[in-house]
Amino acid sequence: MTEGPRCNDDPLREPGWLRWLLILTAVAAIGLLVLLPLVMVLGAAFGKGFHAWWQALVAPDARSALALTLFTAAIVIPVNAVFGVLAAWALTRFSFRGKRVLLALIDLPFAVSPVVAGLCLVLLFGSAGWFHAWLQAHDIKVLFARPGIVLATLFVTFPFVVRELVPLMQQQGADEELAARSLGASAWTMFLRVTLPKIKWGLLYGVLLCAARAMGEFGAVSVVSGHIRGMTNTLPLHIEILYNEFDATAAFAVASLLAGLSLLTLVLKVWLEARHGDALAQSHRRH
Repeated sequence: MTEGPRCNDDPLREPGWLRWLLILTAVAAIGLLVLLPLVMVLGAAFGKGFHAWWQALVAPDARSALALTLFTAAIVIPVNAVFGVLAAWALTRFSFRGKRVLLALIDLPFAVSPVVAGLCLVLLFGSAGWFHAWLQAHDIKVLFARPGIVLATLFVTFPFVVRELVPLMQQQGADEELAARSLGASAWTMFLRVTLPKIKWGLLYGVLLCAARAMGEFGAVSVVSGHIRGMTNTLPLHIEILYNEFDATAAFAVASLLAGLSLLTLVLKVWLEARHGDALAQSHRRH
């Protein structure tokens, strides 16, 4: 007795041609939307040689923009790390009214345009703002100065650390922390020896995302910076000014520097996922 053709028992298994079509489509999309623009930026940056590229980077305005970008990131990253851990701790270890509202407010920067965030800061600290009289009386300048840039960047980067830690801490639970407290450990000792080792890779992952966004933020910073050359221009704003002045070589040179910083962050992210993928996967299972 001959058997008929065996049917495929796996209903989710797609034909080979469809699988390759999807793979090639994804590769083509990544190549056209990500890799090709990056290669074109690098080609334009070195189009007039290494000397022209280097001169664009060592120009006073470019060095000032780089310094301000790194200064902003150096403030934003630790602040977001500390407040991100505190917010994640409150959301995962305590029950209180308005918990869901607080979580929704943390996600607000993801939903609100960065330009709107910048305009909100203008309404608060501008000449017609709520705090203008007090700031003027104490000779404190927020808009068109470094404090405004830092505040705008803090707003758009705040959710990254919290959103990495909340699912991770929810899944890990508080059993080990309760055991440590029952053995007489103080809250600080419990955090350093129990909580932090369990969340350190998720925390580092969130910090890397925060750093990448802080260095590349444009919209909110553009509203509050005033575009003062050599003073309140970050790298993205400096690139825009150079391009608007038809100095394409310098614009692409500085853009290549910003892309290099972003690629460095990406390399660290890939390395982190390769070395500690299991720990990071736990933090994404409830996203």
